Amino acid sequence: MPEGIPFPRRPGVYLGFDFGERRIGIAVGQTITTTARGIETLSSRRDGSIAWPDLTRVIAQWQPEAVVVGLPLHLDGTPFPFTHRARRFGNQLSGRYRLPVHFEDERLTSDAAARDLKQGDHSPKLDLDQRSAEIILEGWLQRQQPTTPSTATSATH
Repeated sequence: MPEGIPFPRRPGVYLGFDFGERRIGIAVGQTITTTARGIETLSSRRDGSIAWPDLTRVIAQWQPEAVVVGLPLHLDGTPFPFTHRARRFGNQLSGRYRLPVHFEDERLTSDAAARDLKQGDHSPKLDLDQRSAEIILEGWLQRQQPTTPSTATSATH
């Protein structure tokens, strides 16, 4: 399908991206369980450009309702110089595939992913970039769930 033409969308299916200078970790998740799983890590081309044909293949395969891109921020919430590149990547995804793009704070996701992988909490085939994408996407999915009001009761007099 040519770029700029929307792919069919599967309701409730989302792709999460951990965008990096050398690699892009990708996870797929869905809204019913708010869980995600790493599916692929794409390497940048030798010139540093994004491998758009590979991304097109992933988008066509999963047909997400929307995508979530991790946004690198300092611990105090201020942007890194690389934050602009992650936003640009998200905007390019939106323009190329006509998909809604959401940005998710990715502070400390790489640390959490490395800890999970070191502890053996996930598949040995999963790499750091895919696990980071899982954490980013799961965090966003969980924040989309409706909150239920407190069931505390008040005494009447």
